[in-house]
Amino acid sequence: MKRIFGIAILTALMACNQANQKTATSKDSTKTDSVAVKNEVAIKDKQKSEIFNQYVVLKDALVKSDAANAQKSAVHLQNSLAAYKGCEPTAAVASKIAASKDLVSQRKDFTVLSADLIALLKGAELEKGTIYVQHCPMANKGDGGDWLSTEKEIRNPYYGNEMLECGRVAEEIKAK
Repeated sequence: MKRIFGIAILTALMACNQANQKTATSKDSTKTDSVAVKNEVAIKDKQKSEIFNQYVVLKDALVKSDAANAQKSAVHLQNSLAAYKGCEPTAAVASKIAASKDLVSQRKDFTVLSADLIALLKGAELEKGTIYVQHCPMANKGDGGDWLSTEKEIRNPYYGNEMLECGRVAEEIKAK
């Protein structure tokens, strides 16, 4: 009886040890996968490049559901847009985001801002990288919403952690 009990304990310990080794191996393998090549975007027009980079900071703040950082980044974006001829109406939209502390309101205005910047950047001359135009069909109460990203992986600014991966790549703006 003691012998059977001893064998059962030994078997259980060996099984646990094997499970720990498997999880350690899988953790190591994901480390190498996560070191993927970062997509750097370079736009020839410096003003458009600055606008795009500030837009990405705003989008990332909305992905994190951080209304305070969204406000701060919208102020910088507003100033850059106001200085770019023809983008004054878009600067007014960024101003609305900067003035609001309400995440729902910021995300609603982000839809209009994104549409304007998608139109602006479709005509941009990229020196390297790819800008991804992404779409969430559920944003804005089912009306949908688009946004720009430097990564193909979906990080939804309209829902943050609620539906982080909701969406798809609708279009790619590539360097020529």
